[in-house]
Amino acid sequence: MRVTISRAYFAEMCAHARKNLPEESCGLVAGRDLPDGTREILRVYFLTNTDHSREHFSIDPREQLAAIRDMRSRGLIPLGNWHSHPESPSRPSEEDKRLANDSRATYLILSLEQADSPVLNAFHIETVDGIRTVRREELVFIEE
Repeated sequence: MRVTISRAYFAEMCAHARKNLPEESCGLVAGRDLPDGTREILRVYFLTNTDHSREHFSIDPREQLAAIRDMRSRGLIPLGNWHSHPESPSRPSEEDKRLANDSRATYLILSLEQADSPVLNAFHIETVDGIRTVRREELVFIEE
């Protein structure tokens, strides 16, 4: 799967995640699925990590509902979520894998492990016959 996101949204995600250090930041992504299989992220939502933890996150349910309503009003669909890893690489942790319950979602992980070189990756996580699999998705940054 190919996923596109604007460099501007990437910069906003980095700024938001840095502002919330040392806690993980989190949010949702919305957009559309194109006929060629590309997922086009057209909006990023910056939501509250109600766990206020540097090792895991929970999205504020009221904010999540408001974001879903906003997506619908804009004709967008939910594509997945994003969160930061303040001190670890941009790959799903064991907890991330365990909590990935939507096989249609794209999971974006922003690593701030190297403070001057943040890394964003996209993943597809699903469970088939009791086996959890993680596949990295192609993430393409676009100019807008």
